[in-house]
Amino acid sequence: MNPLNFRTFDLNLLRVFNEVMTERSLTRAAHNLSLTQPAVSNALRRLRETLGDDLLRRSGQGLAPTARALAIWPSVQEALRQLQESLAPDDFVPAKANTTFVLAMADATAAELIPGLIEVMDRDAPGISMRVVPLTTRDPRSLLTAESADFAIGYFPAVLADLTAREQAGEAVAFSHQRLYQGEYVCVMRRDHPLANEPLTLDRFCAARHMLVSFSGRPHGFIDQALASLNRKRNVVLTVNQFFTAGRVVAKSNLLTVLPRHFVNVTGIADELVLRDLPFAVPIVHVDTLWHHRVHRSGPHQWLRDVLMQVARGV
Repeated sequence: MNPLNFRTFDLNLLRVFNEVMTERSLTRAAHNLSLTQPAVSNALRRLRETLGDDLLRRSGQGLAPTARALAIWPSVQEALRQLQESLAPDDFVPAKANTTFVLAMADATAAELIPGLIEVMDRDAPGISMRVVPLTTRDPRSLLTAESADFAIGYFPAVLADLTAREQAGEAVAFSHQRLYQGEYVCVMRRDHPLANEPLTLDRFCAARHMLVSFSGRPHGFIDQALASLNRKRNVVLTVNQFFTAGRVVAKSNLLTVLPRHFVNVTGIADELVLRDLPFAVPIVHVDTLWHHRVHRSGPHQWLRDVLMQVARGV
C-alpha cells in the first residue's frame, strides 16, 4: 500500500471511483465519463494501489464493492458534490434555455400531465421542447441507463420495491424517484351495457368479455394477478396498448375494461361510459417519476422535476 499524499493525489481517481460505484460497470462508467474502458480500469487500479483495497470485485455480470468502498463512497459523493457546486454553479435559466427533454409515459399519464407542462413551458420556458415516447415496460431502468429517455413516469411498484431493498441492504442504486400522484382503477363499460344497471359482482366480472390494456403486449396485468390470488380469472378477448384506444372500443362494444378513474374524465367520451368499483381489492396506483443519478443534479432536470410536481398537484 502506498501512503496517501494529498499533494500528489489525483482527484480524478475519485470521479472514476464514484461513477463505477454508481454504475457497477466499467463500460457504463466509461461511457458516462467520456473515457475508454482501459482508462477507467487503469484509474481504478491506481486508486486500489493507493488505498490498499480491491474496492470493487467481479460479481456475476457486474461489480460488487468491498466494505472499504462502501464506507468511503458517501464521503466521496458529498465531496464531489460540494466541489461541483462551488466550482461550476448551475446557472440554468428556464426563460433562456433551449433544452429538449424525452419523457416515457403511457397515454393516460400524458393526458393528465402534458397540458399543464405545456402551460408552464409557454409561460416560463418557451425555448424548451419535449418529446413523449411510449412506455412499454413496468421496469424502465434500461431505458434510462441507455439515455433513451430523461424521465420515465408511471406505475413502477416492482422497481421501487427493488430499489428500496437494495438501499436497505447497503447497496448503491443508480436511480431516484419522486411520487407525483395516486389514483385507483375502476371497471369501465358503455352506458347501455347489460351490466350497467346491475351490481357488479365478482362472478359477473369474471364471466364478462374483457379488453386488457398492456403496454408490453403481454396477455395479463396486475388486475389478472389480483384475480389469480383469489383463484379466479377474467375472459380477456382483446389486448391493446393504449388507454385511449380502450376507452373508444369500450364505448362501442360489450367489452369491459379497467382504466384509471381520473383518466376517464379526459377521454372526451366520459358521458358515454359507466364506471363501477372493482368487486375485489387491488392496490392503490402510485404514479412516480424515475430518473438516473447521472442527471440528478442537472439544473434543467431539477427544474423539470419541480414543474412535474407543480402540475401533479392539480391532478
